[in-house]
Amino acid sequence: MPSSVRSEKLDLRLTPAAKRTLQAAAMAKGRSVSEFVLESALANAAEALPDRSTFLLDADRWSAFLAALDAPPRPLPRLSRLLSERGPFDPNGT
Repeated sequence: MPSSVRSEKLDLRLTPAAKRTLQAAAMAKGRSVSEFVLESALANAAEALPDRSTFLLDADRWSAFLAALDAPPRPLPRLSRLLSERGPFDPNGT
């Protein structure tokens, strides 16, 4: 967990049974409920996010991926036309 100052707050609603479960688990770990919930949520987030920023490819797929990155962009005439026209928020735009 970062050593920065905690300035943000997160509120949540839960059932009495869920609260008792969290309190018991926090006590078993020697943590406050807030510490236990924060550590548990951050651990779960860390497990959920790697596939959003890191991916593994075999050698053939890696080569294909690099080739796609190095390939020149395909022409997109409609996008070129859109970006060359004045927009409604441009000075003297229509």
